[in-house]
Amino acid sequence: MTRFLSFGQDARRIAEADSVAVIGLGRFGTSLAIELMDSGTEVLGIDEDEDMVQSLNGVLTQVVRADSTRLEVLEQLAIGEFDRVVLAIGSDITASILTASLLLKLDVPVIWAKAVDERHGAVLEQLGVHKVIYPEKDMGRRVAHLVRGAAADYLEIDKGYAVVKTVVPQFLHDITLTEGAVRHAHGVTIAAYRDAKGSWRNAQADTVLHDGDIVLVVGPTVEVERFAQLR
Repeated sequence: MTRFLSFGQDARRIAEADSVAVIGLGRFGTSLAIELMDSGTEVLGIDEDEDMVQSLNGVLTQVVRADSTRLEVLEQLAIGEFDRVVLAIGSDITASILTASLLLKLDVPVIWAKAVDERHGAVLEQLGVHKVIYPEKDMGRRVAHLVRGAAADYLEIDKGYAVVKTVVPQFLHDITLTEGAVRHAHGVTIAAYRDAKGSWRNAQADTVLHDGDIVLVVGPTVEVERFAQLR
């Protein structure tokens, strides 16, 4: 019998605290769980690896060793009472798919699931998983844009639309954004800027940028990357 089923009471308490259950504590699952904890969200972590569970004891709100492919285990852990569950199993696609089907059977309102490739993702979507993510693929695409361009950071909002962080090009120094005509001339919008003191502010039409300021630029991917090349 799977160990730690006595934690069902604690799991139920965590579920009532607007928290998240993370199933699968590999690199992605652990990183996600810790980030959620740092942001103030209580987290129930679940994994079959006892060493991993022990290493996160005291780091997450609750961490248990359990087999997520068994319905009775998920029921004892009160997974059906969580509003949000992240299925982060990547090393065992069969376990991922079986767990996803059980989460749907338990009527979990929001399920995020990691997919290792397109076929895995297609099966998860066909099952009815609400949000399928591709961490490795997405990170690879993000890094590719950073390597190719001059942006300090890059975030794809949707296919063909992105936000980049970059330095203010010289032609915008000491004039207002209206005078710079950024949207008309370059097809992008400067949404925010960081001044020399390190404070982020929303950009307005009368905002004046200076040498050394950093901006967040929003627009079509090709256009924001082209803007980031300007100096």
